[in-house]
Amino acid sequence: MPVRPRAALARLASRAFHAAWRGLQGAGAVTADRPGPHAFRRIGPGTRLAFPQGTVFGTPWIELGAHCVIARDVTLAAGMLPDLDLGEGSRIVLGNGVVLGRGTHLVADAPITIGDDVHVGPHCYLTSTNHSYDDPHRPVGRQWPRSAPVTVGEGSWLGTAAVVLPGARLGRNVVVAAGSVVRGEVPDHAVVAGAPARIVRRWDPDHGWRPPLRTP
Repeated sequence: MPVRPRAALARLASRAFHAAWRGLQGAGAVTADRPGPHAFRRIGPGTRLAFPQGTVFGTPWIELGAHCVIARDVTLAAGMLPDLDLGEGSRIVLGNGVVLGRGTHLVADAPITIGDDVHVGPHCYLTSTNHSYDDPHRPVGRQWPRSAPVTVGEGSWLGTAAVVLPGARLGRNVVVAAGSVVRGEVPDHAVVAGAPARIVRRWDPDHGWRPPLRTP
């Protein structure tokens, strides 16, 4: 059946649009060789921030290790507002091989440190600053926030929509279930779930996983 001229033009336009979009995605990606408008403290080789990026500011206080994969629409915010002088030291530090899923947010007044080979699912939220509500007579948003450093140990995995709150310290190879809210300390080789997150499984060197895994 012959293709009608209008349908043929629509197909050509669709192909042209998608080809142009792929070109924009390639040109707009941020790497060590092509940092775009961003002045990161460090970008390791092989690291790539997909286009379009989310909100990115405070880049002189952000360090990105080597071979990191940062998906589109990821927010990297050092400080609560752009153009602040945050003094000495970095506020966001990613190790090597870190993956940040689409739509994830890192918001850091105090340092957020993520170890090597940590995988963070889409739409997660990690922050070292939180609102306070000490004064019952003032709007919460107008009260001075509290900050505490956050660390995520190497080899950990955060499921979709996980939230990590100020002061959280996750050990090595920790698994955070999707939708969990993590605060406080999580030991190495633990699985946490819930809001607030609680340990639901741990690795015992003598007996393996407790409770046992259901998979081989």
